[in-house]
Amino acid sequence: MNAPLSILPPPPASAGAAGAIHPVTDTAAVIRFEGVEKTFPARSGSGAVSALTDVNLAVPEGAIVGVIGRSGAGKSTLIRLVNGLERPTAGRIVVDGTDITALSERGLRQARRSIGMIFQHFNLLARRTAFENVALPLEIAGIPAREIKSRVEPLLDLVGLADKRDRYPAELSGGQKQRVGIARALATRPRVLLSDEATSALDPETTNQILALLRKVNAELKLTVLLITHEMAVIKAVADRVAVLDGGRIVEDGSTFDIFARPQHPTTRSFLSALTGSTLPPHLADRLKPAHTPGAEAVVRIVFTGTHATDPVLSRVSRLLSIDINIIQAQVDDIAGQPFGVIVVSLPGDAATVAGVTNAIARLGLASEVIGYVS
Repeated sequence: MNAPLSILPPPPASAGAAGAIHPVTDTAAVIRFEGVEKTFPARSGSGAVSALTDVNLAVPEGAIVGVIGRSGAGKSTLIRLVNGLERPTAGRIVVDGTDITALSERGLRQARRSIGMIFQHFNLLARRTAFENVALPLEIAGIPAREIKSRVEPLLDLVGLADKRDRYPAELSGGQKQRVGIARALATRPRVLLSDEATSALDPETTNQILALLRKVNAELKLTVLLITHEMAVIKAVADRVAVLDGGRIVEDGSTFDIFARPQHPTTRSFLSALTGSTLPPHLADRLKPAHTPGAEAVVRIVFTGTHATDPVLSRVSRLLSIDINIIQAQVDDIAGQPFGVIVVSLPGDAATVAGVTNAIARLGLASEVIGYVS
């Protein structure tokens, strides 16, 4: 199939007359937030609302970068700044070498052709078929009908909907509607793809299919993807890098594997707790104490990563120190293509034994943490 070649993005447009795009010098990042702040003006009876504060973030070319945060953290505001639907109060956003914050409305319209957008609730027109919905941005751009057909058909094939081209949204499932939305976002041959909670309205199985499609699109079309979500499982499944947004600030960012393996901020740890097996069973959590008492056992969390993820660490430590180690909880997973595991154990809680175990685990190249004591 020759479809991927026909929908690869063209070279960036050069600067032109008033209102045109004016590239800025560059870095390897396709999207850059530089000291970005966004404050919404006061409404009657309330003060001004600060949505984003001092946001600095780089999205590398060809990467899938996820921004995660709770409701109200500023995620939607952040993504709307990228395509100029919102203007920052301070700082700037550079997309594909263009300072979006410096553009006129005319310049923004031109810039948006290189920025595709996928929405949570699909935003399809009910009276247009799948083909016609995908074709819409091309019609608006004044593309000839023959060229529209040559672009839309390969896109429908790419997203697995070639046989649904004449179906209306009411005749499609949620996952199929989102596939139409993805094809439409790709129609203008963008360099950047934005995803605004694109899987939040879908069931788990369909979510996995859409995330796999995003990975495929990223790989085949060399697109840079910025997605926002409140689900760490989405980050785990698809993102190369992740930024954690809390109260309008980025509190942590890095490679997905590093963030999962060594979360630093409490918000990140909270997001990860259930996903990585870090949440203790209720009957144990209720009894957990911060300090050791006579006869109490220590509860220790051990993180297995990379080449050590399948090592028989517990049996080695148990034999080395001649102690019994009880497994309370265990989970092994795959994060960003690398094995990752978390095991929670209990063991004798005296200081000497706990120090011996944690030191032995460190010598074996793993991380551990004493999370409390139980009697």
